Amino acid sequence: MDLMLSGKSVFVAASSKGLGKAVALQYAREGARVTIASRSLEQLAQAREEIRALTGAEVGIFQMDVSKDEDIRNAIRTAAAGSDGLDVLVTNAGGPQGGFFSDMADKDWTGGFELSLLSTIRMIREALPFLKASGGGRIVNLTSTSIKQPIDGLILSNVFRAGVNALTKSLASELAGDGILINTVAPGRIGTDRIAELDMKRAANQGRTVDDIQAEAIKQIPLGRTGTPEEFARHVVFYGSFANTYVTGQSLLVDGGMVKGL
Repeated sequence: MDLMLSGKSVFVAASSKGLGKAVALQYAREGARVTIASRSLEQLAQAREEIRALTGAEVGIFQMDVSKDEDIRNAIRTAAAGSDGLDVLVTNAGGPQGGFFSDMADKDWTGGFELSLLSTIRMIREALPFLKASGGGRIVNLTSTSIKQPIDGLILSNVFRAGVNALTKSLASELAGDGILINTVAPGRIGTDRIAELDMKRAANQGRTVDDIQAEAIKQIPLGRTGTPEEFARHVVFYGSFANTYVTGQSLLVDGGMVKGL
């Protein structure tokens, strides 16, 4: 299938590693002009070299802290200026800190809001003039399966990722007239550093081994395994492509069947 991404300008946030990097790599494979952004210039440079080695594509990099409005503004405007506009925005951010309701003070709620929800609002707001000018762009918001089924010990993610999903649904109607399609793609248990970190924390808190935690988690997945970043990225890139012409306001769970809710 031709995803009609050749020559398109794509901005992927939080993409120096993990799911964001996998998404950027897949876009580069489709011939898009990709800009990646994260807080670490060193990790960005390494990711750029990896993508270049695998695809031959030149990738733009920009240092950006998604919790800072000025960083977002500068990154997206610079990316658009260097690529004659912007066709696709993929919003992403590292997950907020884990913990339960009783663990969280006001500063934790404020930090989680800025990281997980306000950053998405800001990125979309900054990208919209360019997406509209392109004649109809695509937005994909990366979230979590917590948008459908809360995850124990991740109260901040549960609340603010659900907010991103509500934003997606609301904007689908507002942006349709401009030819902009917006969707949410939510990873389940995908093999990333974030999952490994959460497994280690749960093991420590429960006095169990990491192997036990991982085996227990996999039992909840009908496909019987952890997903790969590459598998996840393929779904993001379709939703954020121009082969997708009639899907907007939707949330796709890439979770191997883990979430049981209808």
